[in-house]
Amino acid sequence: MSNLLNQIQQRFRSATIVEKIIFINIVVFAIAYLTKAFFSLMQWSEDPFFSWFALSADFSSFTTKPWTIITYGFLHGDFWHILFNLMVLFYFGNLFLDFFTKKQFLNLYFSGAIFGGVVFLLNYYLSNKYGSPLGGASAAVTAIFVAIATKIPRYALQLRFIGSVELWVLAAIWVVLSILQLTTEENGAALAHLGGAVFGYIY
Repeated sequence: MSNLLNQIQQRFRSATIVEKIIFINIVVFAIAYLTKAFFSLMQWSEDPFFSWFALSADFSSFTTKPWTIITYGFLHGDFWHILFNLMVLFYFGNLFLDFFTKKQFLNLYFSGAIFGGVVFLLNYYLSNKYGSPLGGASAAVTAIFVAIATKIPRYALQLRFIGSVELWVLAAIWVVLSILQLTTEENGAALAHLGGAVFGYIY
């Protein structure tokens, strides 16, 4: 067991910053899944882990848990949510590192998450409504995706069954999907994604 832990530690130390962020997301997802199963087994009505680290739509609740403006970006509700986010992050995050530094990646990743969270909070604060807590790396991932698409918009990807697609087209589709989600009642997450997109474009 100790040998396995040593191998994991060595692999983590030698990983790129993108891989480290992905690893942290996976570990948090595993912890959240196990705690959710435990609390469900104990028949608790609320999952304390998620409520403690997700970003509440209630501004007064946020003021008592200000760390959630960052921690929400490492929480994912289900397997497909985290899988899709981390696949996009792995490819476009490493592409980002071809043109920017590790420090710039971290600055943008966390700033995108924070800006997306601020947009999420302002939406519910100004509309005087209440929505579900926010969790997921989508705002941070969108910031990275849009930033690199802005840097090299004509960079072409070869997609199976589709052919060559330029990066700006993929980023535009990604953003449009978030815009379409604005029509839903729970549109706070979509606004957070768009907040990340705006920040990534400006960056």
